[in-house]
Amino acid sequence: MEKLIDTFARHISYLRLSVTDRCDLRCVYCMPKNMKFMPKKDLATLEESYQLVKIFTDLGIEKLRVTGGEPLLRRNVLWLIEQLGALKQTGGLKKLVMTSNATQLAKMAKPLKAAGLDSINISLDSLDTHLFELVTNGGNLNQVLAGIDAAVENGISIKINVVALKGVNDLALDDFVRFAATKKCDITFIEVMPMGDMGNETRVAQYLPLDEVKQHLHKNWQLTPSTYKSGGPARYYDCAETGQRIGFITPLSQNFCAQCNRVRLTATGKLYSCLGQDNQYDLLTILREQGVQAVTDMIHQAIVEKPKSHDFAIREDYVAQTNRFMSVTGG
Repeated sequence: MEKLIDTFARHISYLRLSVTDRCDLRCVYCMPKNMKFMPKKDLATLEESYQLVKIFTDLGIEKLRVTGGEPLLRRNVLWLIEQLGALKQTGGLKKLVMTSNATQLAKMAKPLKAAGLDSINISLDSLDTHLFELVTNGGNLNQVLAGIDAAVENGISIKINVVALKGVNDLALDDFVRFAATKKCDITFIEVMPMGDMGNETRVAQYLPLDEVKQHLHKNWQLTPSTYKSGGPARYYDCAETGQRIGFITPLSQNFCAQCNRVRLTATGKLYSCLGQDNQYDLLTILREQGVQAVTDMIHQAIVEKPKSHDFAIREDYVAQTNRFMSVTGG
């Protein structure tokens, strides 16, 4: 099998597949209240998404993350998870994971586990009911907590993802660590990324460098660098007091592009080899019009043309290379 290796000697083994750009929350760093979503007619069918994933696994992709928007809002998504789960038995896929806001997990956790899902990263940016409602523009924290409990009860490994937001959740960092410990799961803090047309002033106001988060946590917890690697961009520390791992994803303060091993496939079948650039490859149209070999050739072209790095920055004069919202590309 010919591996996907780009011109910077990075082995691409991780695909993030979006199945929808729609979400039932409107997190303040992610999308505006009046977000305009893609017409459903433009989306790849679930069967086509599976076909594209199968091509990637035949090319050596070993880890697949299903994302959105909120992926569990996609009708019949469980069918797709079942087909992808089967690839772990018959194909080269080694790990099938998901990112979710957990609003649908209370009813979906059990069938997702049965379908072969290995783990779920759950986005949670506040543990305060009122503040959670503000951050998500109307979300229900109790609904999310019930989803987290359902995942734990059904034996799905979970990790809590927290976007660090200055003036919003920066006083609750220790609370997040304690919460993760009660669920016996790891937690990862993430720097806000300048994606979407939200305005540089807003991004600057939201940005909290994770060095500051780490410095704060070191005062109250004994953290030592961990040898654990998730296959993604997080750098982990072992927490002596809780026995859990605390991760840090720093796309701005400590660029990790040199180790980038992933590409993203949108719900409309467009491949992005870099989150922060606009290079895109319309795999869905090629699949429909020319077939599997043409898609394979285009994937190889995309890998060859994969940029060395993104150019994300947080400053008022920053001009982004893309104004896509995260939900459009896939979280």
